[in-house]
Amino acid sequence: MTKRDYYEVLEVSKGASVDEIKKAYRKKAVQYHPDRNPDNKEAEEMFKEVAEAYEILSDDNKRARYDRYGHQMGNSGGGFGGFDFGGGADPFDLFNQFFGGSARGQARTSRGSDLRVRVKLSLSEIANGVEKQIRVKKYIKCDHCGGNGAKDGRAFESCHTCDGSGVVVQVMNSIFGRVQQQVPCPDCKGQGKRITTACSHCNGEGIVTGEEVINVNIPAGVADGMQLSMRGRGNAARRGGVDGDLLILVQEEEHPDLIRDDNNLIYNLLLDFPTAVLGGEVEIPLIEGKMKIKIPSGTQPNTLQRFSGKGLPSINHYGKGDLIVNISIYVPETLNTDEVEIMEKLRQHDNFRTNCSIIEKFKRKIKQMFN
Repeated sequence: MTKRDYYEVLEVSKGASVDEIKKAYRKKAVQYHPDRNPDNKEAEEMFKEVAEAYEILSDDNKRARYDRYGHQMGNSGGGFGGFDFGGGADPFDLFNQFFGGSARGQARTSRGSDLRVRVKLSLSEIANGVEKQIRVKKYIKCDHCGGNGAKDGRAFESCHTCDGSGVVVQVMNSIFGRVQQQVPCPDCKGQGKRITTACSHCNGEGIVTGEEVINVNIPAGVADGMQLSMRGRGNAARRGGVDGDLLILVQEEEHPDLIRDDNNLIYNLLLDFPTAVLGGEVEIPLIEGKMKIKIPSGTQPNTLQRFSGKGLPSINHYGKGDLIVNISIYVPETLNTDEVEIMEKLRQHDNFRTNCSIIEKFKRKIKQMFN
């Protein structure tokens, strides 16, 4: 299902202030909260959607990245989702932080911590997308107990406090008045059962240290400093909880010839003086291979040539950037006797001297460069 625009979800403009975003979230969260809409799946989904929108737009960094890249940071559904709310955030936790108190009547499960790794990518890998194998040390589920912490995975008894339900009933004050809610059992932590004999291999934790090789599909068009996430590939949770996420920080390797500017590529061409005067063809590097370009006669320093679609792809599949060739003219620092003689003869020609019109043209060009 296609995600709705976050600004549309909260019904605010793209230039909305933080206070306006908070006000919009407050209104929508109360409107769609499950306690006000029991057994209403549509309202519950709206509640989650509103929380997701607020979680992104209330954070300056996440909002800036969202404004630039939108929702898609690669594959959804267990793959990459740079702005995916499923990275461990909980819409009810967010609601509780915003309003205070507790407003959720379900037992909570433990969650494994996230793992962060850096992945170095060449410009070629960024241009085409790449699959990387990453070896990570992490907490994994204990094989002997299946991750539940009990001896042989079976040494349990029903919790006497909650009679195995995992929850107890409490009357609490909320923004809706006094409400009766189910909260996780304080004795079994919402599990409904208690370990009678702990697993000796993991000391009842359900997790042990281990190592895993993970295949990471990185989409084309990522940028240096961008963070991608793989849901559920982080540290395993204690006693059968929800595994954390693997967070992948992109580190772009410097290219020997090309400079990246967003999705554009810049190549600084140092052109020899005769070719600048007479014109000709020169060969320039691309990310893969080379390309010949034409140099018009009389080419001036700081001339730009733009080649559409020769840059990097957009991560949102909105086409490709351009290749921009910035031309500088090489002037020899030393000359031999014959070269000096040639240059002295050229200096006598009017075509090699500056005049008022040339100076004015030069001034206009410099002015345009800095405006």
